[in-house]
Amino acid sequence: MVKPSSSAATKDDARALIHSLRSAYSATPTNLKIIDLYVVFAVSTALIQVAYMAIVGSFPFNSFLSGVLSCVGTAVLAVCLRIQVNKENKEFKDLPPERAFADFVLCNLVLHLVIMNFLG
Repeated sequence: MVKPSSSAATKDDARALIHSLRSAYSATPTNLKIIDLYVVFAVSTALIQVAYMAIVGSFPFNSFLSGVLSCVGTAVLAVCLRIQVNKENKEFKDLPPERAFADFVLCNLVLHLVIMNFLG
């Protein structure tokens, strides 16, 4: 019996993983996909700010820090919203989606008020 090489087995495992992730994500409801897109946007904005700081510099460091923390905090709150809105999650089955979205908006408001206060 001939064993496949480790690189061929790794490629097959990677293909199987990608295929299973695609099939699972295609079954995801649209509202959760929109929240996922929002999280990706927030995290990519934070990464762009870090790259900009690395290239240009961080003279007003508090503004850089508040921008990155704003993006990361918004992404964390969006992940919490996704967890609460997901119908398969049994822990929040009694919580209506409107209440979860209201919590998300209120927490974002508090987060950005704190960040504006940090800016001075």
